[in-house]
Amino acid sequence: MLAFTLKRLALAILVTLTVSVISFSLLHLSGDPAAALAGENASSTDLEAIRHLYGFDRPLTTQYTEWLWNALHGDFGQSYYFKLPVADLISDRLSVTMLLGLCSITFALLVAVPLGVAAAVKPNSIIDRLALFLSVAGQALPSFWFGLVLVVIFSIKLRLLPPSGSETWKHFIMPTIVLGYYAMPAIMRLTRAGMLEVLNADYIRTARAKGAGTMRVLFKHALRNAIIPVVSLSAVQMGFMLGGSVVVEAIFALHGAGYLAWESISRHDLPTVQALILIFSCFYILFTFLSDLTNAWLDPRIRVG
Repeated sequence: MLAFTLKRLALAILVTLTVSVISFSLLHLSGDPAAALAGENASSTDLEAIRHLYGFDRPLTTQYTEWLWNALHGDFGQSYYFKLPVADLISDRLSVTMLLGLCSITFALLVAVPLGVAAAVKPNSIIDRLALFLSVAGQALPSFWFGLVLVVIFSIKLRLLPPSGSETWKHFIMPTIVLGYYAMPAIMRLTRAGMLEVLNADYIRTARAKGAGTMRVLFKHALRNAIIPVVSLSAVQMGFMLGGSVVVEAIFALHGAGYLAWESISRHDLPTVQALILIFSCFYILFTFLSDLTNAWLDPRIRVG
């Protein structure tokens, strides 16, 4: 297990360094950063002064090394638009996005896993057809349309939930449903497929022949093996939710890191965009790393592979 963990850790560090290079390159691939800061009417003297002030006139390798070193110490520079440290901006918003992501993946798992198990136990039944309908609808409906429909029904018509903001727990209900509903189809399908395969295995028939009850067979013998790919998928979905919450946070005016990313992109605030890409990617890599360790713990054969 130790060798497996060290291999996965080394791979995670390598991927993180690659992402950091891509994230840093954004500043220079998008054009002259000094021109973006100076504005349209800036003179050549102004441009030179800004390049010298921000260090854009130094070699790229030097700039990257310094940027990475500062990022490792939590310093992502100064926001061009907000005129505040990027680290302070993100730390203020990240808790909202993390809370939204955790609530959404929890909602998706609580609905999708039991429904996937029930659909596998009784294939071609009403439950199975309901699961298939929800799966297709979840993939077909755009999240912004689904979010607006919920606002019209629960905020405007019924006046049960606030349409925007992040002050109370009620503000997170509709964003959680929208973001979680988008993750449900893949989890549900994978759970159903895994359970169908496992339920026909020899050891399940043996457990039933020994007199094990239905619930014991399902949740102790079958689900433990069927859930392994779901763990990996959930980690990927969690990383996707953190990075892909931009649309949902914009619809419900949740001032999280996703909304900050949308504001920064629209205002060409590149240091903030750089930092957000790196942080979201690090979370994505961390969740994948943890899911690999969990799968290796659940199935020792993975450690050998």
